[in-house]
Amino acid sequence: MDDIVRQAMAKWPNVPHCYGWLALDARGGWRMRDERAQALHLPGDRINNAALQGFINRNYTHDDAGRWYFQNGPQRVYINLEATPYIAHTDPVHGFVLHTGEPLAEIEIAWMTEEGQLLLQAGEKIALVDDRDMAQCIARLRIDGKPADDERLLEWLDRPDDAASPTLDHNDRKLPLQRIAHSSIAAHFGFRQTPHADGD
Repeated sequence: MDDIVRQAMAKWPNVPHCYGWLALDARGGWRMRDERAQALHLPGDRINNAALQGFINRNYTHDDAGRWYFQNGPQRVYINLEATPYIAHTDPVHGFVLHTGEPLAEIEIAWMTEEGQLLLQAGEKIALVDDRDMAQCIARLRIDGKPADDERLLEWLDRPDDAASPTLDHNDRKLPLQRIAHSSIAAHFGFRQTPHADGD
């Protein structure tokens, strides 16, 4: 967290929190949601200013209720999450990098939804892989040591208990791939997609 933010928090400790005005989309883009966007349930305008993106990324965290927020000076700006708290992109050096610019190190397990979305877990961090990077990831999937073709992967997604479990090749390791229902992601990993003041 930036020092200037810490100083502002100490100087003005009782500033009301903000909800609904900032969102993280499923491709790792920060979006500003004005009153019109909120009223019409629109994603909002993408923030393209690099300095502002960096400021948000450096001051992005969560509370004990699983609500993610950007500490904007003394004010918490709670984030609407389209997908997960982090979005991962493939990277030629690190393998995967989060939308915040941080390498996703020590990945322990990968998850796939019935819709074919790929999630990566490293400790308490859970990240959806940007859909534009999925082709590279699918090429790294193996079943019984062989490339996971579409037919075998679909068979596993339909009947995960009856088929051989895939693995994801990553940094000379074979990460286990588990199936997770799209609808249960937030509850399973303990985060709130649309935070409210009451913690729901």
